Amino acid sequence: MDNISKTLLISQIIVCGILIGAILLQNRAEGLGKMFGGGGEVFRTKRGLEKFLYYFTIFLIVVLVFLSLAILKYS
Repeated sequence: MDNISKTLLISQIIVCGILIGAILLQNRAEGLGKMFGGGGEVFRTKRGLEKFLYYFTIFLIVVLVFLSLAILKYS
């Protein structure tokens, strides 16, 4: 394995760890029932840290996909 493949693989492992942490920090009260309107609340917006975690998780997923594609290209 050359240097760039090792760097991409280590980066992917780090991003996976951070992504797992970001997912575990998400609001745990949202289940499938609440997601489809069974929670009693009609509308609730994400604010503050919850909103940041939501967008940060999406960003990490996109980075993980690009890292995976780069590893596929260079291997």
